[in-house]
Amino acid sequence: MIAAAPKAEILAAFEAAKGFMPAQEGLALYSAAVEAGALGLPLLEVGTYCGRSTILLADAARAAGVTAVTVDHHRGSEEQQPGWDYHDPETVDPELGVMDTLPLFRRTLNTAGLEDHVVAVVGRSPQVARIWNSPLGLVFIDGGHTDEHATADYEGWAPHIAPGGLLLIHDVFPDPEDEFTGQAPYRVYLRALASGAFTEISATDSLRVLRRTGAGV
Repeated sequence: MIAAAPKAEILAAFEAAKGFMPAQEGLALYSAAVEAGALGLPLLEVGTYCGRSTILLADAARAAGVTAVTVDHHRGSEEQQPGWDYHDPETVDPELGVMDTLPLFRRTLNTAGLEDHVVAVVGRSPQVARIWNSPLGLVFIDGGHTDEHATADYEGWAPHIAPGGLLLIHDVFPDPEDEFTGQAPYRVYLRALASGAFTEISATDSLRVLRRTGAGV
């Protein structure tokens, strides 16, 4: 995989956006998105939060003349709720008292000038996947960190990855002490490799990039 780097203004927008992806992983995501964009198919991520990684996918999609799609219910995953270490009070709707990251996401895209290159789907990943019927050049799984959610994301979206397309899995932590934050994505990663449908092409910290080289999931 040939490395591609975003322009300075895109990287600055990424680093300014609210989110958890480190810059090094972001650069690996961008490079994969640029490569996948050459297939001429949409690039899809599961788990939008406030749009930090969406900036990189959208810029790569813009360069390739394709569309970035991002799927999220915008109510926050389990570790982002009040009382947890990753909770951010700014993401709570003051009237409803529940998380709502959609306004922050839209502000992120607007500030970066990328709104025209993204389709934001507001809904739960398994429900959206059931009605999706188009091939994808890239699927980036970065949603919930339970086995239920990570498995549903994989089973729902991996079948749509075109031959030669890329599957990216974030927060892959092999150490059992990371049971809450990364063991479910790690198990999905192992499943993808064991399926024979995907071959790993790069690993950057907790981000794994795999290419579809066979049928199935």
